[in-house]
Amino acid sequence: MSRAARIAWWRAGVIVGAVLLLELLCRAEIISRLVLLPPSEMAATLWELLLAGEVNQHMAQTFSTVAIAFALAVVIGFLVGAAIHRLPRIRRAVDPLLASYYSIPFFVFYPLLIALFGLNTVPLIVIGFVFAMAAMVIATLNGLDRVPRVLLKTAKIHRLGRVRSVLLVTLPAAAPYLFTGLKLALAYSFIGIIAGEFILSGGGLGYSIAYAYESFDNRTMYALMLFVLLIVTVMNMALHLWEQRLLKRRSR
Repeated sequence: MSRAARIAWWRAGVIVGAVLLLELLCRAEIISRLVLLPPSEMAATLWELLLAGEVNQHMAQTFSTVAIAFALAVVIGFLVGAAIHRLPRIRRAVDPLLASYYSIPFFVFYPLLIALFGLNTVPLIVIGFVFAMAAMVIATLNGLDRVPRVLLKTAKIHRLGRVRSVLLVTLPAAAPYLFTGLKLALAYSFIGIIAGEFILSGGGLGYSIAYAYESFDNRTMYALMLFVLLIVTVMNMALHLWEQRLLKRRSR
């Protein structure tokens, strides 16, 4: 068994062990049902909700909003990061702002966004985009900073054009850092949009969780929380596996 396979099995074992321990603590009522439901009960309730189609509309709204915010954050974040990397003076001015970016409470601007765009999904997209873009900008800068100079010189020796040099040399060399940006941008998009739906939204998974909480419907609340955790974990794992495959190809 390879080292990567052993790590994967250990990771799966830790997760399964933690879930089983939580199940036993809940079933033994060491953890009160008023605090937390057993994971098996959460999964069963989630299955019932999915079969009944009760949250399909909310799922569609959240996932479409996250997809738009994530795509905008990745594309614009990469372009902004590449532009800043090419302009040292602007970078010296922007670096302190990027370092303190996530200390800004962006949610205080949510009422302003609603006044500008109305009570629809546009303010949520803006919040998700603003939350995720900085992560992609920082990852792009880190990746471009760490492209070995010898590779750039090799591209010049082989007289590669700018486009071919970027596609064949720069992007593959910066790929690990760019994938880190992708994973962070995805997580931040979900955080921004789910939190925004909690505050002032009439739909989405965040709204459904908040509504279940206010209605004392613990089964639905925990089932939807489990669903969000599973979706984000699966998406990040898919990006991680894609990253590992690309790294293996490059090492060959």
